[in-house]
Amino acid sequence: MPELPEVETVRRGLNQLTLNQEITGGDVLLDRTIAYPFSVGEFIDGIKGSAITSWYRRGKYLLAQLTPDPQAKIQGEHPNSPSSPAWLGAHLRMTGQLLWLHRDEPLHKHTRVRLFFGDQQELRFVDQRTFGQMWWVPPNVAVESIITGLAKLAVDPFSPEFTVEYLAQKLKNRRRPIKTALLDQSVVAGLGNIYADEALFKSGILPETFCTDLRPKQIELLRTAIIQVLEASIAAGGTTFSNFLNVKGVNGNYGGVALVYNRTGEPCRVCGNVIQRIKLAGRSSHFCPECQH
Repeated sequence: MPELPEVETVRRGLNQLTLNQEITGGDVLLDRTIAYPFSVGEFIDGIKGSAITSWYRRGKYLLAQLTPDPQAKIQGEHPNSPSSPAWLGAHLRMTGQLLWLHRDEPLHKHTRVRLFFGDQQELRFVDQRTFGQMWWVPPNVAVESIITGLAKLAVDPFSPEFTVEYLAQKLKNRRRPIKTALLDQSVVAGLGNIYADEALFKSGILPETFCTDLRPKQIELLRTAIIQVLEASIAAGGTTFSNFLNVKGVNGNYGGVALVYNRTGEPCRVCGNVIQRIKLAGRSSHFCPECQH
């Protein structure tokens, strides 16, 4: 499943390639990909003739601000504003990809939505498992009233609000393993299995350690480690362990330098001990028994 670094990599690519170009039409090949409006025709009519002024990321959601005028330059309005213009939303879920392609490029069999732009370019939503979704939010409608999952998100790891004090408060009184807590999007937005494992390794914390047993210094180290591993993965263009591609169809490179994730039975890059794997709440957790305590 794409996590924060992969979604952020896609967002940056979309901002480089898709802005201020008129959306001339589209084609929905799988109706249930469109979460709102419930009419596919209304979705296409809503986006047609508009242009994308900027892409934002909220957790693992992508939000494109739209304007009816392709030449307009709408600056800086936050997606939560109820007076905002129309929005296009997307969530990649487990296997979704947003690819910027020439319209003559052969269709992948898992193509679900096509958005047509000028110069024969298009943005394709490809999704093998079909869990991904797209939304069109009409003008002057609060985004969170349509894309309701946004309201459940905690702060972003790159937000100034993601402080040691914030993280300590979120973990306080939680009688469950820290690895499980980190996957809860109401604790920190955008973090998933890969980078939770990596952050716990860098902070020296075993994944099954209960939140209530964490010391203040450990929480401080964890907060720093979360930011560091996310920054490193974004710099590498994300991780490719399954089918993640950026908007140009290129794999991410972080997987080759992962510290513990997906490295069961391999030597730790720090101490040489064997990386182990356990299951917590049905999810695999990778760790080094020597470096993590």
